[in-house]
Amino acid sequence: MWFLSYWVFPIISGLMWLSTLLGLLLYWIIETHRIKYSSMQGDQTIAYISDVGAAELKPLFVAGCIITTIFLDLSFGADRLLRHKGRLVPNTSTGEKVLSGLTIFFAVVGTVGLTCLSGFDTARYPKLHDVFLLLFIVGYLLSAIFICWEYQRLGKKYSEHRVLRISFWIKLLFVLIEIILAIAFIATNFRGMYNEAAVLEWVIAFIFSFYIFSFFVDLYPAMATRNNRYSNRPGSARAMEENYYATHPSVLPPPRNTQDSQKPLTNGHGHGHGHGHGHNKSRSGPVDF
Repeated sequence: MWFLSYWVFPIISGLMWLSTLLGLLLYWIIETHRIKYSSMQGDQTIAYISDVGAAELKPLFVAGCIITTIFLDLSFGADRLLRHKGRLVPNTSTGEKVLSGLTIFFAVVGTVGLTCLSGFDTARYPKLHDVFLLLFIVGYLLSAIFICWEYQRLGKKYSEHRVLRISFWIKLLFVLIEIILAIAFIATNFRGMYNEAAVLEWVIAFIFSFYIFSFFVDLYPAMATRNNRYSNRPGSARAMEENYYATHPSVLPPPRNTQDSQKPLTNGHGHGHGHGHGHNKSRSGPVDF
């Protein structure tokens, strides 16, 4: 199916997370008529996500969390892979690669937190549940901060790419909003304002789905280079840049202050119009995903 590519990962993840939340919320409101669960506190009348997820719909909650995190982590991995291959704007500095690595690492921390908090429910394992909830929030927030930092550096280097700025501002907005809401959630929870804290938890969770969808913006441009194969030496920063600009003819490379700035970029299959074996032949191979 030619129209499918890596961009489906965040779409599947976001839809799974959104449908899980809606399933839990609507079940509690419509089917149970806002029942008060045993895990709810004294005068609490609004259920936390984990209150509903610890009861009859626990299998849905666990499955939803696992599928969400699997495809979200695949989105992070795809972003790193496509930049390494030059199919997206490449990371050409050590700092950018470190930031990308930290993004993936803390995403995995968030994955462990979300997966485990769904299994260790608040009704039977309240302390463990709170620990994993903290891991989930802190892990994905730090991951979002590092990917914002990475995109800010890429946006400066490749200022001609509006998609980098758009993605950066979307993710930065998510970070700022979620930090404010997370602080409010923790404060209201510790002060015993459980209904307010429950509302904030639902809002935080729904906003998280839009953060997941934002990776569609990052991965969709790889559709334009899906049939590409490169022959330059892997790991070479200059080779990755040349590969990228060779496969994006509408994008002009930034000027270089060297004698090489007047030389045309090549895609690794030949140089100029000289005679030789296979200079003008395009490479064939299986279609990339």
